[in-house]
Amino acid sequence: MTSPGVAAPDAVLAPWRSRWGLVPDGGAFATPSSVLQPVRRNGVAAYLKLATVAEEAAGGRVLRWWAGRGAAAVLAADDDALLLERAGGERDLAALASSDADGDDAATRILCRAALRLHAVDDHPRPDGLVGLRRWFGELFEHAAAHPTEHDGLFARAAEEAEALLAEPEGDVVLHGDLHHGNVLDFGEAERGGRGWLAIDPKHIHGDPAFDFANILCNPGREVAHAPGRLERTVRVIADETGIDERRMLRWTLAWAGLSAAWSERSGDDPTIAVGVGMLALHARGE
Repeated sequence: MTSPGVAAPDAVLAPWRSRWGLVPDGGAFATPSSVLQPVRRNGVAAYLKLATVAEEAAGGRVLRWWAGRGAAAVLAADDDALLLERAGGERDLAALASSDADGDDAATRILCRAALRLHAVDDHPRPDGLVGLRRWFGELFEHAAAHPTEHDGLFARAAEEAEALLAEPEGDVVLHGDLHHGNVLDFGEAERGGRGWLAIDPKHIHGDPAFDFANILCNPGREVAHAPGRLERTVRVIADETGIDERRMLRWTLAWAGLSAAWSERSGDDPTIAVGVGMLALHARGE
């Protein structure tokens, strides 16, 4: 697998451009987990993507498994390299959510429906390399043990809630794992022959379906996530779209917020949004 510190992304991708007959449609660039380039094949817009870390490669296997059902289609694949369908629509969920409360609710409904489409895929065998939610929450459990009183005990309370939820899952599906407003894109309006809203960049986890909806509450940014009444209103929308009990959704929101904040603190990032959402979830539960 290619090193994450790739110095010449264009050269790294050259073998696959040649192999698949791709024409560059923009510059190649590297992220901490992959090398990408917008390309065209026979005039069709696509993205060439090479995973450079194991977790990203595992997410690519999930995309291949979904086979375009609720997610961007994989047009070609070769080990850790993928040729992906490219979104061409102009609609943006973060902008919609930031417009006003009605737009935020509409964006939440779109995200919920996108997740439900993914969860409905039940092919066997499942993708290689999936991990369960208990392992995914490992860093929260470690962080809570090391910082039991931080943020008024948020990590400890989130870890306790996560343990209880993981002990009694309500289903087991292949999850997206990072469902937010930047990972569900506009692939063209269905009424005009497009493919609608589709997911990109999944993780490689499985477990309780409710987990996937909690990240909506922490996004698309602090102004929206911390807006007065937003958490309670969005939980109601999620419950309406998915049938998940509102109380249970609040519990998953607390667990997810704790995990997200733990990740942020352990990597040196700002945990403010996740901590705030966690405290809002506690308040909504009357704590």
